[in-house]
Amino acid sequence: MMRRSAQMMGGSGGRRGGGLFGGVMESTAKMVNPADIGVKFADVAGCEEAKLEIMEFVNFLKNPQQYTELGAKIPKGALLTGPPGTGKTLLAKATSGEANVPFIYVSGSEFLEMFVGVGPSRVRDMFSMARKNAPCILFMDEIDAIGRKRGGRSFGGHSEQENTLNQLLVEMDGFNTTSNVVVLAATNRVDILDKALLRPGRFDRQIFVPPPDIKGRASIFKVHLANLKTDLDKPELARKMAALTPGFTGADISNVCNEAALIAARDDEKNIIMKHFEAAIERVVAGMEKKTNVLQPAEKRTVAFHEAGHAVCGWFLEHADPLLKVSIIPRGKGLGYAQYLPKEQFLFTQEQLFDRMCVMLGGRVSESIFFGAVTTGAQDDLQKVTRSAYAQIVQYGMNERIGQRVYQLPEPGDMVMEKPYSEATAQAIDEEVKILIDKAYKRTVDLLTEKKKCIEKVAERLLEREILSRDDMIELLGPRPFKEKSTYEEFVAGTGSFEEETELPKGLRKWNKGDEEVAEEKVEKTIS
Repeated sequence: MMRRSAQMMGGSGGRRGGGLFGGVMESTAKMVNPADIGVKFADVAGCEEAKLEIMEFVNFLKNPQQYTELGAKIPKGALLTGPPGTGKTLLAKATSGEANVPFIYVSGSEFLEMFVGVGPSRVRDMFSMARKNAPCILFMDEIDAIGRKRGGRSFGGHSEQENTLNQLLVEMDGFNTTSNVVVLAATNRVDILDKALLRPGRFDRQIFVPPPDIKGRASIFKVHLANLKTDLDKPELARKMAALTPGFTGADISNVCNEAALIAARDDEKNIIMKHFEAAIERVVAGMEKKTNVLQPAEKRTVAFHEAGHAVCGWFLEHADPLLKVSIIPRGKGLGYAQYLPKEQFLFTQEQLFDRMCVMLGGRVSESIFFGAVTTGAQDDLQKVTRSAYAQIVQYGMNERIGQRVYQLPEPGDMVMEKPYSEATAQAIDEEVKILIDKAYKRTVDLLTEKKKCIEKVAERLLEREILSRDDMIELLGPRPFKEKSTYEEFVAGTGSFEEETELPKGLRKWNKGDEEVAEEKVEKTIS
């Protein structure tokens, strides 16, 4: 009976992976050979600083003696952090492709099963596989699935998750500098990871992969446009598309290029032209156009005046983002939308945030002025206004009554039932939020009451043409009374501060250009 039980469990007396539960205990990590990766640093654009940081791991895997002879200890692992879609997984693959070593890939969720002990067993099996294939890169995606802080308030599978994390900590700390295994991991929730996982000796470095700026987006577009069939000048097209896609990540840009190709194929076109790219941006930003969604004349008129309120409010506010397009064609969940080109900046003043709140309230105020009633169409606008108001008061310290303090609200997944501050403070915060929103609403009412004729012009033209561009707005209302804050026109034209080239380190120039171009440069220098 004991022998038969052991065979069923895949233990003594059975073969590895046999029995009822033998295969469950094995790692589900997948190994990719260097020849099958097909991604190098030249294929990853828009994150030059991150490539520079991770390049040392490539040099170590290619020439470890260069470091060990000097007594240097190579970092055992790197944690790639950043928002979703910025290219963390792609950067890890490129690292393996440049180093020409096997790439072992696993997701953090694959360690958690219903059976007790499966997670730690899979961790041991995965690291055993890595050591047998050294030198190699071991990449764990979404490591926050098993790397959450221990002793938290979560329930269900809590002990198993902690045991898996403990085994991972032991395996990483057991590495030595001669094992030639580099551990990379990616997450966009670095704030919830256990501190023991981030200490030196495990993940020595945290490499932040940010969303690309306008120059980074242009570089990413060049990579994706190389495989598309178009008669347009690709460098110029990449610059224009980068200017039209503020806030887009690498994944968003890849989606835009693919959508443009799909739209062109749907239209039976032989080449992708500019209108296909513009339609692709609208598809990604606002959703698919709903041609079958027929609005009643009264509803269409309400939508036109709602969107005209947004557009006019932004046109006459100094700190509002420049308007690109306003439309009353239903897309996604919305019945209309206004598209803007936000300025590339990282710091915002209270005046800028307040003007943005007024623009968000412009649609609701316009409905109230012209129809004497409001509709449910401003739900999304009101949500954004409320979030902005709370952020200014409890996070940015922009309120005199509340003071220069941060009142951190409980996270959505927290089991904390009480606020981390008194009820009196909570009441004061609610009162100040209401005062701020009411102030923005009154300012918007005053502005749009003064510009009532402008709203009527824009709304009537929208009902006639359904889509208005920035040039149409200039024709109707004249140029904006403020100097445009955006420098996108300069970027598209190839002028301005965007053209100042940043001197890249020698190693990074090598990886970006490729070995052949670097060799040609060396020959030219030698001849000269």
